[in-house]
Amino acid sequence: MIGRRAFVAASVLTPLEAYSQSSWAQSPWKGYYATGTTQRAVRFAGSDGAMLAGTLLLPRWSELQKVPGVVLIAGSGPTDRDGNNPLVPERIDLLKQIAELLAAAGIASLRYDKRGIGGSTPRPTGSLEEQERFFAWDNFVGDVATAHRELLRHDEIKPYATALLGHSEGGLLALAAAGPLSAKAMGSRKLHGLVLAATPGRPLADIVRAQIARGAPSLVEPADRTMNTIMTSGRVPAGLPREQQALFPPYAGPFLQSGLAFDPAKALAALDLACLILQGAADHQVVPMVDVQPLIDALGQRNGPGEAVIVASVSHNLKRVTGPSDPGFAGPVAPAVADKLTSWLRPLLGA
Repeated sequence: MIGRRAFVAASVLTPLEAYSQSSWAQSPWKGYYATGTTQRAVRFAGSDGAMLAGTLLLPRWSELQKVPGVVLIAGSGPTDRDGNNPLVPERIDLLKQIAELLAAAGIASLRYDKRGIGGSTPRPTGSLEEQERFFAWDNFVGDVATAHRELLRHDEIKPYATALLGHSEGGLLALAAAGPLSAKAMGSRKLHGLVLAATPGRPLADIVRAQIARGAPSLVEPADRTMNTIMTSGRVPAGLPREQQALFPPYAGPFLQSGLAFDPAKALAALDLACLILQGAADHQVVPMVDVQPLIDALGQRNGPGEAVIVASVSHNLKRVTGPSDPGFAGPVAPAVADKLTSWLRPLLGA
């Protein structure tokens, strides 16, 4: 059951219900694809000497007045600024599509290639220690903060109207970065909103364990031993069998030591930042409600406003699915998701 308090709205929407509630067919951003926007390539310093490459997408009226801005944070693995992963044969374009939806709603966005990916500083080729340091969890969290600073550097952006949107693992990084960015010490340049899209509410160790159990139950016990070693020592054990190497690459020890233990629900409960949880009911990676319920519960433990929406027939990548075998990679962002995202952010950020 979805927990709620007076300041938390939690609901389950079918796409048709979402259409009727918000008149999607009449929405000004329906079918919009970046016409009249300004797209700007940017490069900025990330944590620990890395350089990050990104795309700033501005709505057309940013030439006349300042606009709100959102930093978009990609999910796990080699996922680029547009939301595409070379391990997936189809183009997903999730973050690119979200950027275009936001621009149509009068909101700018900055999306960037994570370190080691795309146009950003490539993965080091030196020692294992150098690679471990490059891919440390704190560096990925720090990169979110520097991306927010880069967003604020542009004159078109309202410094008092910004948010983070993280997808999947990107939501964990957004949660980890949000506390300092929303602190009063930031003054008028502090963060004002947080969107967690297909983001797990349980520690990553629990999510990995559950995913392995669904696909290869015999690997749960050896993977548990590996994760316990990583969380204790900060190093990936040498000589792992091939089936574990993809999950636990040698250089990922420091990242996983922090990431596996990070508790997203606890982090959210400590924030008074306005928060929207967006989740697809057909997500097979972050499973409703087992993986998402802790975040929804955390909304009710806070002083800040929040809303959780679970949308029927929508995948991990926020796309419509046609049936159980459809992975939901291709096509546009589900209209119910797009409508909720823009209708929630516009009043929050004054777009």
